[in-house]
Amino acid sequence: MADLSTREGLRLAIQEAGYYPDLVADTLETALAGEEVTAFVVHHEPHFDRDELRRHVSVLVLTPSRLVVGHTDEYPSDDTHDVPYATTSTEAVPLDRVSSVVVSRTVTAPAAYRTGTPALDVVLTVGWGAMSRIDIEPATCGDPECEADHGYTGALTSDDFTLRVSEAGEGTNRVQDLLTFARALSAATVDVR
Repeated sequence: MADLSTREGLRLAIQEAGYYPDLVADTLETALAGEEVTAFVVHHEPHFDRDELRRHVSVLVLTPSRLVVGHTDEYPSDDTHDVPYATTSTEAVPLDRVSSVVVSRTVTAPAAYRTGTPALDVVLTVGWGAMSRIDIEPATCGDPECEADHGYTGALTSDDFTLRVSEAGEGTNRVQDLLTFARALSAATVDVR
C-alpha cells in the first residue's frame, strides 16, 4: 500500500490505478509545481456508457498551501478524433479558499457502532466557491386558497467537488484512505484560518 503523504506514494497509487499513469502523473506534476505532497487520494472509476466501458480517474492532492484536484476522462473515437482520446485537467485551490469539507458516512447497525468500525461508504464534498447549485421552487404563503404569485424561493449550495468511495466497490482500505484524506484536508483548512 502506498504512503499517503509523499510524492513517491502518489506516483505509486497512480500506477496501481492503472489508468494512463504517465498522463495522470504528468498532469499532476504540472499543477503541483514542485510543492510537497502532504496527503492524497486516487479514485479510479470505471462505468458503462450505453454498451461500452468508460473510465475516469479523480486525484485529490493536499500540499502545504493548496488542494489540487485532477480529473482524467477517456473517450472513444468520434467525428473529430480518429482514435480514442483522453482529456485531463487540474484545478489548484488555495487552502484559504476552501469554504467547506463535508464528510458523510454510511454504517450498518448504528446502535452497535464502536470507534474504528469501518464505514460502508464515504462521500467527501469540498466547496471553494467555484461552482454552485441553485434549487428554485415557487414560493407560497401557506394559504391553500391563495392564488397570488409569491415569486420564487431557493437554496444556493456550494458544489465544487464530490467523491464517493464504497466498501463494496473499492474495498475497506480505499474507504479508509478517503477518510484519512478528509481528516488531513479538514486539519489543513483549520490551520489557514
